[in-house]
Amino acid sequence: MNRLPRLLIITDRTQAKTSVEEVVGKLCGSGCGWILFRDKDIAPAERRDMALRLREITRGCGSRLSVSTDVALAAEIGADGVHLQRAEDIGPARELLGSAWVGLSAHSLGDVGSAKEAGADYVTLSPIFPTESKPGYGPALGLETIRLAAEFAIPVFALGGVTPTSAHPCIEAGAYGLAVMGTVMRADDPAAIVREYGRAFSTSARRAG
Repeated sequence: MNRLPRLLIITDRTQAKTSVEEVVGKLCGSGCGWILFRDKDIAPAERRDMALRLREITRGCGSRLSVSTDVALAAEIGADGVHLQRAEDIGPARELLGSAWVGLSAHSLGDVGSAKEAGADYVTLSPIFPTESKPGYGPALGLETIRLAAEFAIPVFALGGVTPTSAHPCIEAGAYGLAVMGTVMRADDPAAIVREYGRAFSTSARRAG
């Protein structure tokens, strides 16, 4: 499996201006190399069909696709990874999926440590800032938590209220990458927003150089 991309786009059909499939299609060629199919609240058969459509789209444009929570579905569609909620599920997922990426949702430094110990490939750390997607969800962890999480030597993706404006400070604080949902899903031009996030990485690289 190749190196993790730096930007992870999380799907949410309730926020998308059009269908999730159409949004993901628009992201092809925009610098978005990785999609996480979330949408966990739909019937299993419908979710499977949607996952298969997204697998076809992402294969066609050379992007990676991960599936949230459902390890069996990830295996069935040949997904590039699975994103889990509990550290104890990492080992069984690894056994089934082999070299596919296995990530974990982290909401504290303890969660980051547990993910590292269990062998996760990365964590999403949230919420970094207050978020429109989940109002009242928190408390916001802030940039200092990113700095401390980076010390665990596992790729940390900053999630929650991360806009193109706040993306660069997250990277400067030690985030390996960014995980974004609502800002892209709600956008009139999702590809343009993704390119804006991409500029945060190039700015960081110039400063480091």
